[in-house]
Amino acid sequence: MVMMKICKWMHELKPVLLMVIVQFCFAGINVFYKLAAYDGMSLKVLIAYRFIFAILFLIPLALIFERKSRPKLTWTIIFQAFLCGFFGGSLTQNLYAESLVLTSATFASAMTNLIPAVTFILAVSFRLEKLKLKSKAGNAKLIGTIVCLGGAMLLTFYKGSEIKIWSIHINLMKMIKPQGGHVASSSSTQILGSILALINCFSFSLWLIIQAKMSANYPCPYSSTALMTIMAAIQQVIFTLCTEKDWNQWKLGWNIRFFASAYAGIIVHGMMITLMIWCVRLKGPLYTSAFYPLMLLFTALAGPLLIDENLHVGSILGATLIVCGLYAVLWGKNKEMKKISLLTPPKISQEIETIISPTQNCNRGALLDQHLSDKINGNEEKV
Repeated sequence: MVMMKICKWMHELKPVLLMVIVQFCFAGINVFYKLAAYDGMSLKVLIAYRFIFAILFLIPLALIFERKSRPKLTWTIIFQAFLCGFFGGSLTQNLYAESLVLTSATFASAMTNLIPAVTFILAVSFRLEKLKLKSKAGNAKLIGTIVCLGGAMLLTFYKGSEIKIWSIHINLMKMIKPQGGHVASSSSTQILGSILALINCFSFSLWLIIQAKMSANYPCPYSSTALMTIMAAIQQVIFTLCTEKDWNQWKLGWNIRFFASAYAGIIVHGMMITLMIWCVRLKGPLYTSAFYPLMLLFTALAGPLLIDENLHVGSILGATLIVCGLYAVLWGKNKEMKKISLLTPPKISQEIETIISPTQNCNRGALLDQHLSDKINGNEEKV
């Protein structure tokens, strides 16, 4: 009896441990991006290699696990994959990497928590979701969005005094000879980095909306992700070849440039996404989304300890507001999903699970609204 309880407890603990590992690895990419840029590596080349490494990892998975279940590829799906590769791949990665270099790893990581709020704004603008101000859930989402945006403003314009935390006397940047990739921090670079980070949130949110449409027509997570990554790789390589004239940037050796590219492509874009899809199917999208502030925590700790980034009061206060707003949005969405589940047959719940994409790294619950609404409206018309 005791052993059964232990086994059950271990089974329940497994998703928690895996999601902690996922967010820890996501935080690691911020450090690798910063180190590669400090080494003088072009971020455009780094992102191109990221997608190339990811393709090498994802295509075998798609061929092995979805060889018989993959639907026919149409021009509509190819076009949707192209848009997904642009908004959720090449564009968003370039914006994020540039904002990270111009500001800090902690700042860029904190701004990504705005994505659920921005997605909510776009969903309301496109009439994919209603405000529902007369309900607690609708008010929670609206207030959470406002709090998130307020936290972003505080994070951008208020620095405050520096916070000293413990140090393990490791500064990885000292192990690398700077090659002109480091950008000195100033008010102008901070504002520019903030603007790029905000545009990145809008780009990623647009991808979430398009991805929901694509997943409904092409419910194969590995193949869908591989197809989107191929499109993103083609776009990024063409863009890099047109803008980066130094061919030496493409050379990889056993250095930080190779490890950053391989880590971003294989570990983050490949392996961690696989763990996330497993967790989404086991516990649901909202459960997975709740762990994302951990990436901010890990990044905030890794910045001062590993890459000599200073932590300030404004960063702590702004990030706290963003996380509080994020959980308000998630709480409101959770309430709505529970209410919808009471009106939705089990068959639709199974269909919802099939349209969840493994590449989504924020509140996936927001992606299902239109699909749910269409289904429920269809059922009401039949009644």
